Amino acid sequence: MKRFVEGKDRRQGVLLPEYLDDWVSEENPVRAIEAFVDELDLGSLGFSGVEPAATGRPGYHPGLMLKLYVYGYINQVPSSRKLEREAGREVG
Repeated sequence: MKRFVEGKDRRQGVLLPEYLDDWVSEENPVRAIEAFVDELDLGSLGFSGVEPAATGRPGYHPGLMLKLYVYGYINQVPSSRKLEREAGREVG
């Protein structure tokens, strides 16, 4: 994903546990959300911004934003401010 704001790599080494991805259990619904959205062809579904612009500040990839929106829908978090807090909360 060129020219998009990149999130933190969940496989990035941290103090404990070895990888951030290890904090998310295998049964956590976010794994299903990620797998589902990653398989979608967002461009053919009408999402704009799938191909980043050559100028300006890079935006977030539409797939990442869709994952956050679906997470909020499943967990009944309708507000963007609450979604922001939820995205920053500890995963442990």
